[in-house]
Amino acid sequence: MGFLDAKDCKAFMAPILLLLGFFLSGLELTGAQSVGVCYGRNGDNLPSEADVINLYKSNGIGRMRIYEPNQPTLNALRGSNIELIIGILNNNLQALTDAAAATDWVQNNVRNFWPDVKFRYIAVGNEVHPNDAEVGFVLPAMQNIRNAIASANLQDQIKVSTSIDTTLVENAYPPSQGSFTGAASSFIKPIIDFLVSNGAPLLVNVYPYFAYTLNPQDISLQYALFTSSGVVVTDPEGNRGYQNLFDALLDAQYSALEKAGAPNLQIVVSESGWPSEGGDAASVENAATFYKNLINHVKNGTPKRPGQAIETYLFAMFDENQKNPPGIERHFGLFSPSQQPKYQISFG
Repeated sequence: MGFLDAKDCKAFMAPILLLLGFFLSGLELTGAQSVGVCYGRNGDNLPSEADVINLYKSNGIGRMRIYEPNQPTLNALRGSNIELIIGILNNNLQALTDAAAATDWVQNNVRNFWPDVKFRYIAVGNEVHPNDAEVGFVLPAMQNIRNAIASANLQDQIKVSTSIDTTLVENAYPPSQGSFTGAASSFIKPIIDFLVSNGAPLLVNVYPYFAYTLNPQDISLQYALFTSSGVVVTDPEGNRGYQNLFDALLDAQYSALEKAGAPNLQIVVSESGWPSEGGDAASVENAATFYKNLINHVKNGTPKRPGQAIETYLFAMFDENQKNPPGIERHFGLFSPSQQPKYQISFG
């Protein structure tokens, strides 16, 4: 083959550059897709699993969190391309401290569905607190599940973690002062070390709603709903300005991780939401404002982690009429059980 002249070279390169452009735009879209939705099933009037998956797809929701390995849901997810966080209930943790039981769990709930179902994370327990009976079972269960995942050669595709809430961190004002409580430290530090060694993120449920309603005298509704017109809190460390409570709560978690020796550990926001009725400041208008602003905001990161999209899961897909206690817990749905949207939201 002879050398190409400038004209031939341009003609030769044009389709390659076009294909490269499509490839890079695909990467950009994938990176930008940071919002998923939690699919809770505590209701007696919810749609079929197949209808739920179709609702996710028709709304462009590419990520889902479920709280236990429901087989009809996993079957409905086959071929959907929806990325999944699959949970293990707290009352099942003790059983999984047995390695053989963990191997069976991974076989029945992961290997039997992979690769038709795109598992992303396994959440071993949800919001276990230092005084809970299950506290000693979380890490051994995580280790056994991770070993079973590695035996299946899936450790690079599926990461094993646990989901905590923000109450394990104290001194969160200003965010740079955040640290794990004394009671939480002995529980969470070995888990953090496990996550770092395995390249897995920490899952954190972040609820500005509860932080606001517990302290409305010091926290404004606008700060909680992302509607403040300017900086509300200035953190002397780095002179960081905070315009919303979500960022402040999340950066307090990052500060706690730094003090625990894990400055580079990533956080996935495994739940965040606002109820539409049943309690203080719970209204359709406030919930719509929160969800819309949260979706737009998490593309951009926090003052402590600017420019890094925050992988976030909205809570929740449906109102769940059997959640306890009654009240706000039953009104976090983005959709009614009839599959009608409560708010006009674009999931990106």
